[in-house]
Amino acid sequence: MGTKKTTILVVVIIVILTSIFYLDSIKNTSSNEKTSEVKVLDIGEKTSKFEKAKEIDPTYGFINSEPFALADLIGKKVILLDIWTYSCINCQRTLPYINGWYDKYKDQGLEIIGVHTPEFAFEKEYENVKRAVEQFGINYPVVLDNDYKTWNAYNNRYWPRKYLIDIDGFVVYDHIGEGGYAETEKMIQELLVERKERLGESIDVSTDTLNPSNAESITDGRPRSPEIYFGAWRNEYFEGGIQGTEGVQNLPRPTDIKTSKLYLVGSWNIGREYAENKNAGDSIIFKYQGQKMFMVASSEKPIRAKILLDGKLVGASKGSDVDENGYVTIKEDQLYRIIEDSKGWGEHIVEIIPEGAGLMVFSFTFG
Repeated sequence: MGTKKTTILVVVIIVILTSIFYLDSIKNTSSNEKTSEVKVLDIGEKTSKFEKAKEIDPTYGFINSEPFALADLIGKKVILLDIWTYSCINCQRTLPYINGWYDKYKDQGLEIIGVHTPEFAFEKEYENVKRAVEQFGINYPVVLDNDYKTWNAYNNRYWPRKYLIDIDGFVVYDHIGEGGYAETEKMIQELLVERKERLGESIDVSTDTLNPSNAESITDGRPRSPEIYFGAWRNEYFEGGIQGTEGVQNLPRPTDIKTSKLYLVGSWNIGREYAENKNAGDSIIFKYQGQKMFMVASSEKPIRAKILLDGKLVGASKGSDVDENGYVTIKEDQLYRIIEDSKGWGEHIVEIIPEGAGLMVFSFTFG
């Protein structure tokens, strides 16, 4: 009888231990499945929730690629569309991340397409865009959207803007402006896992997020002067002259300088997009709030301009495009870094004095 009881006890213990190991294995399996699980919607659910991607317009050509269509990629790739323009500082600051994502994920199923939609007329020039693409180290395809056909197809109103398109061709995520990099990258990873599972591939999708060493921070939380346009089309901050009017205006030096108001001194020809000085010694005066100041400008021939900060030749606060003597040389149609103050945010008066006629200034932006 004692032997029988012992046998029964042993059997009970074995059953209990077996159950524990089984339940533990289920728990571990569920946990593993959960960490790798991607929420995948079926086509019907996607159709009710998302819009299909619109085709890109190829009219003005591609950089870094032969012509292609989005339709060639759908079903094969996850696609990131980046709508940008090369003289926009906000766009420029996103590029370390976008370049990094391309390098990191191009072999994991991601294609990036830069949709270059110009803000200014000079940004329609193929050679200008090509030069900028090379300058910023962009290796993914860039398509010129000079007529805003792709921009309008997506009902866009912003530079920059990113759209993520899944393997089925649905726009499942978009982000306006700078920032949101970790969120965007996590969505890229999720869509790449969906693609991998759909195609039955065995590639590993990265799960860490980028933090590029060359990414430029912006001064959030402090007031910054707004974007300032010089052309008659959008010069609502122009002070001391006639706004919204093209033609030559002769303008006196201001006696009272208001914050974030644009003052032109001397003889300036106001065009639709820019203002061009007529004589050496004409100047621009602006009282700004911020840490950094950028100027979009051009000139048919190289022209130097002196930079004064609070009435003195700019020194350590000079931007990277200003030389040790306090001069910026304007030639190419592009954004120039005028002030990059290591002391941080402040309110200052900057004066820009070209040595000759022909400086065309399009805008100021601030960081």
